[in-house]
Amino acid sequence: MGYRKLGRTSAQRKALLRDLATDLIIHERIETTEARAKEIRSVVEKMITLGKRGDLHARRQAASFIRKEVANAESGQDALQKLFSDIAPRYEERQGGYTRILKMGPRRGDAAPIVVIELV
Repeated sequence: MGYRKLGRTSAQRKALLRDLATDLIIHERIETTEARAKEIRSVVEKMITLGKRGDLHARRQAASFIRKEVANAESGQDALQKLFSDIAPRYEERQGGYTRILKMGPRRGDAAPIVVIELV
C-alpha cells in the first residue's frame, strides 16, 4: 500500500499532514486518530532529521513543508525556528525514533481510536 489515504484527495492529505506536523513541532504533543498519528510520525521524523543536519539546504527543505505559524508568542519564534534551535539539538545523539504514540481509547462520537503522539 505505501501510505494511508485518510479518505482525502492528495492535496487535502498533504495539507492535513503539514498542519499536524506543524502543530506537533509547536506543541510537542497532540491528540489525534491512530491512522493520522502513524502517518505523521514519518513526516515529523524526517523534519527532525533535517533539523539535525542544520545546513541552509535542510532549512529550506523543511520550510517548504512546515507552515509558518508562531510557536512562541512572547519571543516571536515560529515553528521552523523552534525545530532547528530547540528540538533538533535535543536529539543530536539519537538515531531516529523521535516520536511516541500512546493509545487513549475510542472517541465518543464514532469510536475512532484516539492516540497522543508526542516527541520523546
